[in-house]
Amino acid sequence: MPGPPIPIRPRRATAANLANELARRVVGQPHAMEQIVPYVQMHRAGLAPEGRPAGVFLLLGPTGTGKTRTVEALAEVLHGSEKSLLKVDCGEFQMEHEVAKLIGAPPGYLGHRETQPMLTQQKVNSVASESCNLSLLLFDEIEKAASSMTRLLLGVLDKAVLRLGDNSTVNFERSLIFLTSNLGAEAMRKELAPNFGFEAMVAEDRKASAGKIHSIGMGAVRRKFSPEFVNRIDAVIAYQPLERSSLEAILHQQIQALERHIGDRLEDRAFELEIGDDAFAWLLRKGTSCEYGARELKRTILRSLTQPIAAMVESGRIPPESLVRVEVAGDRESLDLVVEEPE
Repeated sequence: MPGPPIPIRPRRATAANLANELARRVVGQPHAMEQIVPYVQMHRAGLAPEGRPAGVFLLLGPTGTGKTRTVEALAEVLHGSEKSLLKVDCGEFQMEHEVAKLIGAPPGYLGHRETQPMLTQQKVNSVASESCNLSLLLFDEIEKAASSMTRLLLGVLDKAVLRLGDNSTVNFERSLIFLTSNLGAEAMRKELAPNFGFEAMVAEDRKASAGKIHSIGMGAVRRKFSPEFVNRIDAVIAYQPLERSSLEAILHQQIQALERHIGDRLEDRAFELEIGDDAFAWLLRKGTSCEYGARELKRTILRSLTQPIAAMVESGRIPPESLVRVEVAGDRESLDLVVEEPE
């Protein structure tokens, strides 16, 4: 008699599927995904190097191009939530003595018992999940941190070990470490001034601009950090300015997120949102720029759409199942919300 059926375990996403999932969430930077995914695959296969982190990445480029969003998207794909990462805002560690907050004060020092280290084994393990035991750590704007932080990270990036103030250790072998930086961003913007903006670039120009950005970024990195620190980084990824098509795709994503938010929060009081072409172009113009990329897009949608809609819902001016059409106002400086009640 045949034995009991063998349970079939669901297969993990292939490298191509993982790259596609990330590219769908982080628009306009496919080269970044292609460099990160192999390190995830090596960890899954059990072939990641021993005695060091699974991967160390330095993400460079102008603001608003998706550096932080990349790490959030990876957390969403691997763990199901973009919040499943351990983030250190390096702007909070600009003074040498503030670095002690990361590892805690040693025994015998004032505040030893009151100071809880930010980087403990428990906190590192807490951002992993059952589906993936890989922890994601983000050191945001690393260039703002005091030099003592980069010296502290030397051991982490090289040996995957951090010694805390109480002499206990934290292991980072099952971690991907991301460092983001705006180093060289101003020089990049000036270098690409003729091509920087909404006009689409031909493939040759795009490829040439990528080389320029990487070269400028690496020059700024070598001037800021020691060779020992730079040599411990597995991949330096330069993010390019976003083209108009990428900015449009990001705006579509933000509008879809707002529509889902309305449906999830209001439930049976929900309504449909219709944004005309003129209103879409208005949001694109107000929420994106050459200097800040897509950085202001969320704020523009919040001020111009979410807050006016909330005021109308709160006052009962949007009946359930109605249609709210978004149009550009006559003064071209704001948006009008026109409510069409259901028949």
